[in-house]
Amino acid sequence: MAKAVKTNVLRHLDAGKIPYETRSYEAGDEHFDGKAVAALTGLDPVMVYKTLVLNDDRNGHLVCVIPVEAELDMKKVARASGHKSVSMLPLKDLLPLTGYIRGGCSPIGMKKPFPTLIQAEAAELETISVSAGVRGCQVLLSPQDLIRLTGAVPADLIRQEP
Repeated sequence: MAKAVKTNVLRHLDAGKIPYETRSYEAGDEHFDGKAVAALTGLDPVMVYKTLVLNDDRNGHLVCVIPVEAELDMKKVARASGHKSVSMLPLKDLLPLTGYIRGGCSPIGMKKPFPTLIQAEAAELETISVSAGVRGCQVLLSPQDLIRLTGAVPADLIRQEP
């Protein structure tokens, strides 16, 4: 496996003396969905989380960290964040706002901190994986460390299957 490039995410983790491991995969300019990332890195999809950036109803933004196999429930996110409504950030705004591209967005090390919510079940896991800030690299760390570093609030954010 290729050695991970030292990304802004990894620099933040190093600065906070937070233990982590990286998993790299061949991505190039290609964007893979989370299930493919789990397969390419040999990780259980249950531990792989994606980072989504949303607009709130007050011209602000928030970040949601949820399992790759899950879908956001916008009503739950609005309730958990204290907003009347939320919507997905348009893709064209992702890089200028966060410093990250689609497929490489991480809750760690954005251009500026945003309120962050994480799916509550993450706290029950020993290790979770999020993007290391570039396509082709995931960072594995303790969910408690991620919560502490980002100030994330655990909440129920996803649609439940009937």
